[in-house]
Amino acid sequence: MPPLCYFVRHGQTGWNAELRLQGQADTELNDLGREQAARNGKRLAGLIEDPHRFDFVASPLKRTRDTMELVRTGMGLPARGYRVDSRLMEVHFGDWQGYTYAELEALRPGSTAARLSDKWGFVAPGGESYQMLLDRVRPWFEALDMPTICVTHGGVIRTLFKLVEDRPVADVAAMDVPQDRVLRLKDARLEWF
Repeated sequence: MPPLCYFVRHGQTGWNAELRLQGQADTELNDLGREQAARNGKRLAGLIEDPHRFDFVASPLKRTRDTMELVRTGMGLPARGYRVDSRLMEVHFGDWQGYTYAELEALRPGSTAARLSDKWGFVAPGGESYQMLLDRVRPWFEALDMPTICVTHGGVIRTLFKLVEDRPVADVAAMDVPQDRVLRLKDARLEWF
């Protein structure tokens, strides 16, 4: 099992607020998202005695990089000083990126029913499923060999609950992943702060 790790979902974006499927679209944080990221940095500063012993890694998308820089600043560290890993990118929603469910239904009535019935296994046209995402994240996760702070996406965090706690896929796919909390992995257990 990997060493002590903290995971942060990127702060809110305009598309989050509008319930748009973001996937790998490169969206930006909104004002609330920047506040969430800064608060999570302060929260981590209170949880971690020596941040210099941690590796810092983020998804390469702008919303995660900006969150990481606000987190690091909130911890009293320089904004830069982290690396990116493309395996930590969000699940790809393919042709559905940028749409709300209501918009997809208006374009093609009944098109979202398959995802609603099997959120874990569903693949949007040109996209990937949560299972495909888990297969992409697993090698990164299994290679963790030092304490790490990771800024990533809701889908990636969902896969952690499958990898670490082997929760049922239907539960993992449906779980809420907050943007204003920090997830700690310690001793094969996940806990929100």
